[in-house]
Amino acid sequence: MPKVLIAGGAGFIGTHMTEYLLKRGWEVVSVDNFSTGKRENVERFRGDPRFTFHEMDITEAVPEGDYDYIINLASPASPQKYLSLPLDTMLVNSIGVKNLLDLAKRSGATFLLASTSEVYGDPLVHPQPETYWGNVNPVGPRSVYDEGKRFAEAITMAYHRYEGVPVRIARIFNTYGPYMDVADGRIISNFASQALLGKPLTIYGDGSQTRSFCYVSDMVEGLFRLLTYEGLDGEVVNLGNPEEWRVIDVAKLVVRLLGLEENFSFLPLPQDDPKRRKPDITKAKRLLGWEPKVPFEEGLRRTLKWYREVLNVG
Repeated sequence: MPKVLIAGGAGFIGTHMTEYLLKRGWEVVSVDNFSTGKRENVERFRGDPRFTFHEMDITEAVPEGDYDYIINLASPASPQKYLSLPLDTMLVNSIGVKNLLDLAKRSGATFLLASTSEVYGDPLVHPQPETYWGNVNPVGPRSVYDEGKRFAEAITMAYHRYEGVPVRIARIFNTYGPYMDVADGRIISNFASQALLGKPLTIYGDGSQTRSFCYVSDMVEGLFRLLTYEGLDGEVVNLGNPEEWRVIDVAKLVVRLLGLEENFSFLPLPQDDPKRRKPDITKAKRLLGWEPKVPFEEGLRRTLKWYREVLNVG
């Protein structure tokens, strides 16, 4: 069976990816420094003989070995996290990515970079196709993540073109589901925890800005196909749900599903916050035969159930 290294394996998507691959019989080596990942996410796999974990910062070292695949999910991903860890975010998306690419070259592994829709910035093109170069403020507060990921994509493609490393790049749009950190700071985690704890739901701006939300099982399936399908070296593919939701409507849906009264708190829109965000997944459909299957309301029900258990709310 294949052997895979997952960097950022204790994070939200990393945990689901580990679970998915172990169920397929793969050998999984996971690495994380717990800057944003959770120890309990790793502990659930400790009894599986095909699972190995290394507590390690990939900007300093990587677990040596022969791998068939390397998946890089290692980076703070929410504004709250990357703005509190700005230099760490830039280093993991530069030095950390380089260290993994060197390892991929040494071991002959296929490398999958988990990039982000944030490379499109506050987009002037809607929906966003892979051919769009983006509208990013290179010196704004969000640039530590936006430009970090843009550099990660650039160095990944440089290793592909000049060093012969087989690579694929996934531009991940908003993803949600169980194991998402309660303190993640993004829309779904904020609304779920605030509503369940009886607090006002925080809405930035007037809530008319839009996002698209992909349930994590759909995302993992898309990442697996991009990782393993033949003939995709050097491809950049959007992965996300093209259904567009206004933030205010998401807040209303959360309180309706929980049977609560609306209680919203409106705050100023953060600098460079994108007004609209929606993936064009034409390429994913064509190359991977992939599109999301879990309806937003159903995925949200599952996620709220998990948050209720984690927060121990009746």
